[in-house]
Amino acid sequence: MTDQARTPPAAARPCPICGKPAQQAFRPFCSPRCRDVDLNRWLTGRYVVPGRDDDVEDPE
Repeated sequence: MTDQARTPPAAARPCPICGKPAQQAFRPFCSPRCRDVDLNRWLTGRYVVPGRDDDVEDPE
C-alpha cells in the first residue's frame, strides 16, 4: 500500500468563482458556467501570470 492510498482525500474546496461546493464532474468548479467564466478571464487577460523583468523572449 502506498502513502497516497492511506491518506484521506483532501477536503472539498469551494468553487473559486462563486463559492458553492465544487462538483466532481467540473472540479474545481461547481458548474460548466463557472468553468467557462474562469476560461474567459484567462483568455481576455484578466488573469496574468507575472514574469520577471529580466526575462527575454526568444528573438526568432
